[in-house]
Amino acid sequence: MTKTRHKQHIIVALTICIATLGLTPCINAATISDNLQKVSRESADASQGFAAGTTGGSKADSSHTYQVSNRTQLLSALGNETNQTNKIIYVTGTIDMNTDGNGKTLTANNYADGTGYNLTTYLKAYDPSTYGKKLPTGSQETARNKAQKNQAKQVQYKVPSNTTIIGTNNAKITGGNMIINSQNVIVRNIIFENAYDFFPQWDPTDGTSGNWNSQYDNLTVTGGSKVWLDHNRFSDGTQTDNQNGSYYGREYQHHDGLVDIVNGANNVTLSYNMLQNHDKSMNIGNSDSKTSDAGKLHVTMHHNRFDNLVQRQPRVRFGQVHMYNNYYSATNSSVYKFMYAFGVGKQSQIYAQNNIFDIPNLATKNIAKIFGGSNLTDSGTLLNSQKVTGIATSNKLSPASWTPKYQTTLQDPSVAKTAVSNSAGPILK
Repeated sequence: MTKTRHKQHIIVALTICIATLGLTPCINAATISDNLQKVSRESADASQGFAAGTTGGSKADSSHTYQVSNRTQLLSALGNETNQTNKIIYVTGTIDMNTDGNGKTLTANNYADGTGYNLTTYLKAYDPSTYGKKLPTGSQETARNKAQKNQAKQVQYKVPSNTTIIGTNNAKITGGNMIINSQNVIVRNIIFENAYDFFPQWDPTDGTSGNWNSQYDNLTVTGGSKVWLDHNRFSDGTQTDNQNGSYYGREYQHHDGLVDIVNGANNVTLSYNMLQNHDKSMNIGNSDSKTSDAGKLHVTMHHNRFDNLVQRQPRVRFGQVHMYNNYYSATNSSVYKFMYAFGVGKQSQIYAQNNIFDIPNLATKNIAKIFGGSNLTDSGTLLNSQKVTGIATSNKLSPASWTPKYQTTLQDPSVAKTAVSNSAGPILK
């Protein structure tokens, strides 16, 4: 009897796949655990703060439930960015967004082909010692921009409304920029790595010495709402920025953010994610001049692990951001040296509770850095095993003018540290 049932399961799984051969990816239910199938139908409940009520694709029928393992299948499953159909997409294996339909890896040469861009020529054209401290213009900057746009067409992909994307067995998306500018989206259990811009732009006016700036976050929520990001991992992977050398005395940096929430996005929650090994980690609000963001950018962040990051953990403009039971850690041996966690930007309102910091020699004041903001509430902070107060007062900040209206179950920081250490990242099975 057992053998007969086993054969029947195989036949059913094969039938589903055969029925959807071609560009539309199929689901082989036999490769996805019963528990993960159940998890894929979950919605964000009241405990998820601002994203509570997000259902994603939980109501998807069998014909809109997909399993994908390459870029072509992923784009096919997502469909047109304006479609509203409930869908669940299981990601299996590693999807490299820098591969074409034949599985060929695409490089900078492929994207630059026909544009006239050449890095050596670019560096000579815009050397500050001869060109001056002005933004690059002219043929090489035009060519660089064209090459970058060619890459963007390949690696940026948009998630339509009413979608759940969930990883199976250490699923990974590398080299890509997931863009959520829609409503009601859930992304869980995926490793996002190395959103690598082959064509950084030189900006001599950025800071006192200029900087190389890149496009592409691993994930960008831009104008979307009701978004739940849960149990994912975001990092630069093995291609860390220190491997790229420097030009004009500045590191040739190929990465932008890990997760950015910008352009009026609203009601977003990040829970039990890992953000690792990166410089400019997370923007909530992308410009001081974007005054239309006021009244939006409501974000809850709880039980996330911030590990060996430099800055923007997060940097906030305009938004009301509830940070609780998150765990920050760093080591002196990392190539990414901690600068600050909370970036207090223009009209930002950060409400921080029971967060944990294990960062050598970090002073309480330096947990935050001020970028024109004036409001922060902090309580219950555990810094290198000592309870501390005064992140706000030592930076001469006033309390936040709001308090979370939803119910929150705060954990003691020491308990939360264990919970985050054991459960953050793509551990769902």
